[in-house]
Amino acid sequence: MKSKKVVITGGPSTGKTVIIQQLEARGYTCFHEIVRSMTLEAKKKGNPESFVSNPLAFVKDPFEFNKRILSGRKEQYKESHNINKPYIFFDRGIPDVLAYMDYFDQRYTRDFEVACITNRYDKVLIMPPWKQIYVSDNERLESFEEAIEIHDHLKRTYRRYDYEPVLIPTGTVEERISFILNELKED
Repeated sequence: MKSKKVVITGGPSTGKTVIIQQLEARGYTCFHEIVRSMTLEAKKKGNPESFVSNPLAFVKDPFEFNKRILSGRKEQYKESHNINKPYIFFDRGIPDVLAYMDYFDQRYTRDFEVACITNRYDKVLIMPPWKQIYVSDNERLESFEEAIEIHDHLKRTYRRYDYEPVLIPTGTVEERISFILNELKED
């Protein structure tokens, strides 16, 4: 059986982590977001008194930070080949790295693009910005307006790599999970 690789993406504070946790609690294999712990680690090494929306402001080498994120996501993708289950969920995919780099107007090398081309997902689901649940915290530094812009960058980046992200409607966790599972059954 070939597992379907499913990305759940979206801007900050859209409910991705809760959905991934609930899918995992139901027995689905899920790969978790790796950036939050890296951002917290970088912030601890930077100046914790200064608030900036770009977590890369806390790192000495933003390009190297993004290479680490890319490497982590590629490793998750590679690991997924060893799993024999109908669906494997990823809290963000490899193209997310490029979307954020585009958002922050950072350059990337061809290997970033090759990673998007050679590591293909079967389905991309995107969660929209949702003002009612939006919260910023120590690792999620963007404003709601920035979250909207990031959402747009994510959609554009996935489309650039020939995906058509399916919008997960707002609603309760149960409603959103039902939508996701129904969407996968239709494939």
